[in-house]
Amino acid sequence: MMRGRNPLRPLLQQLLLQPTASSPITSSPSSSRVHSWDIPSIQGSTPNAQINETSTSSNFFLHTHSLVIIPTRYSYSSATTAAAFSSSHSHNDADDDGWEDEDDELQLEAESQIGDGGDGGGVVLREVEWGERALAVAQEVLQLHFSEDFRVFAFKTSPRGYIYVRLDKLSNKYGCPSMEEIENFSCLYKKQLDEIGERGEMPDDLALEVSSPGAERILKVPDDLDRFKDMPMQVRYMEVDTESKNCQQQEGVFMLESLETESEHCVWKLADVKENRDESAKGRPLSRKQKDWRKRLPYEQLKRVTLYLDLS
Repeated sequence: MMRGRNPLRPLLQQLLLQPTASSPITSSPSSSRVHSWDIPSIQGSTPNAQINETSTSSNFFLHTHSLVIIPTRYSYSSATTAAAFSSSHSHNDADDDGWEDEDDELQLEAESQIGDGGDGGGVVLREVEWGERALAVAQEVLQLHFSEDFRVFAFKTSPRGYIYVRLDKLSNKYGCPSMEEIENFSCLYKKQLDEIGERGEMPDDLALEVSSPGAERILKVPDDLDRFKDMPMQVRYMEVDTESKNCQQQEGVFMLESLETESEHCVWKLADVKENRDESAKGRPLSRKQKDWRKRLPYEQLKRVTLYLDLS
């Protein structure tokens, strides 16, 4: 089975090179599209952290900000950091050094679905006994320290002690909080978790990852359609063949024209993107016929809608 990339490895490697908590924040781009900032100390507290900013194009909304906080018991010492992580999370698995557990890896291989706790949003606690408490604390931090503009898009816990949170910012065109906002929430949330852990009410060694939903978020029908109506969307839908009466799956890049709430239908038009343009007419916009094209679909025939990713 292929394993997902372990986001803690670069951090541990950097800690071996920068073992002191007084080291400044550094920027070390590993490629033209991935940038990492290693932060030895957050607001004077003990957790180590890493902020990753990853994008697949120059468009801002494709940037996914992620803050990973290692449990406070891991030290900065080059002699103990790697050993502490290995011994605390081996679980009798000799080659297990990843952030995700086996269930996470299976979900990485499977296509995201609404309510999966990842790109599909929703809450997935996996019957973890402390999961409900962890979710309640996250909601409390948002209510006390942030405006109603913020909400938890996805929340997932793992039996191995990992918490994954994706924050949605409603006022942002793409739903992405800034890195500063993600860092602020992460620090406040981790502080609350540590205090509860010290009282013995929850495990005291939970690891936390906070990020924005990202461009691959699955949109909810119809609520998110209206929210992102000014953006191109990748739409997968079922269409009934008029001759055979069979349903066939189709896919296209559309813009939302309108929502018909009473009849639960939506009307789409072609988005002005390269996938819809004539390849032989480079640089030309859509033709008049393409601009006049419309597709009316019932909500139930929409199988998957995501934001369109322009990878050119």
